[in-house]
Amino acid sequence: MKALMVASVASMIDQFNRENISLLQTMGYEVDVACNFEVGNTSSEERVKRFRQELQKQEVGTFQLPIPRKILAFSDMIQAYKQLKKMVEEKQYTLVHCHSPIGSVIARLACRKQRKKGLKLIYTAHGFHFFTGAPKKNWLIFYPIEKIFARYTDILITICSEDYQRARKKKLGKNIVYSPGVGIDVDKVKKIDKKADKRQMLGIREKDILVLSVGELNQNKNHETIVRALKQLNRTDVHYVICGQGDKKEELERMAKQFGMEERLHLLGFRTDALEWMKVADLFAFPSYREGLPVSLMEAMAAGLPVVCSKIRGNVDLIKDGEGGYMCEPMDVASFAENLSRLIKDAEQRKCMGEKNQITVQQFDKSRVSEVMKKVYGAV
Repeated sequence: MKALMVASVASMIDQFNRENISLLQTMGYEVDVACNFEVGNTSSEERVKRFRQELQKQEVGTFQLPIPRKILAFSDMIQAYKQLKKMVEEKQYTLVHCHSPIGSVIARLACRKQRKKGLKLIYTAHGFHFFTGAPKKNWLIFYPIEKIFARYTDILITICSEDYQRARKKKLGKNIVYSPGVGIDVDKVKKIDKKADKRQMLGIREKDILVLSVGELNQNKNHETIVRALKQLNRTDVHYVICGQGDKKEELERMAKQFGMEERLHLLGFRTDALEWMKVADLFAFPSYREGLPVSLMEAMAAGLPVVCSKIRGNVDLIKDGEGGYMCEPMDVASFAENLSRLIKDAEQRKCMGEKNQITVQQFDKSRVSEVMKKVYGAV
């Protein structure tokens, strides 16, 4: 039996699908991965290169496809489609599991002929681009695409409650499955040691407050809202640390300088030690506009951090307002400032909310996700 994992970029496979690859291998599948290893990844070039080497050591075939992340990059899409179609027909896969909006459309198109011969196609939606509160253009573009391509999908996996309910109501697949996210290793996160030198390397004292965010520096992650909220607080003992890279870096740096916060905003770039930073942080800020079921938020919960996050799809599956943290509308700077201030001032509340999150996140452990995926893969 042969299985193929397809995504737009390698970082998505690295961050969300390593367990699935291992599971397929234990079930007797030869596994290949096809994605863009060269452009568009949210992790560093070094990490992508090392990930590809790790896959090859695991006896997983790796194939470069020029799948773009931009919806108007038609030339790259056509080239990726042709390459993938040829590959699927030559290798005679039993199963194809695809991810990401553009990657999944290309995969479903490329697999049409082979599906008639018995190939089964699984699509995991890591957060539909059409959701409650989404811009109208998202509904006009992405919803019709998913509705059309539902006919080429044997199993649709959704990872948050809103997407699951919508997919069932709109009949976006023949067989629709709910999975509690992509899974995290809760016990592993809990056991990570606290390394005080991490704060010291940034000049952050033990009595200072470290607010942490983890995520790409882009418009969707909305880090500028936290910068603006911290400006309102005007506290010199509060530092904001972000683990992530992206095209908003210079803008955030300019904003911090304008607000007189340049010494308290720490942009660390892509990090392989983000979990260690969670262990030395005091609270987690997560102001995104759109998420599926965010791994970084689940990891922060497992690390015992209280949370101030946006009240959006996915986040509401994880955080109950007033229990594990506080929720705000993504653009409501005043609300973020107020709730950050609450937690900054109250160490006991931070502790109680962090403990609550460690209990809540158990239901999203990788063991539970693995059971769902065993059933999904076993069904094909």
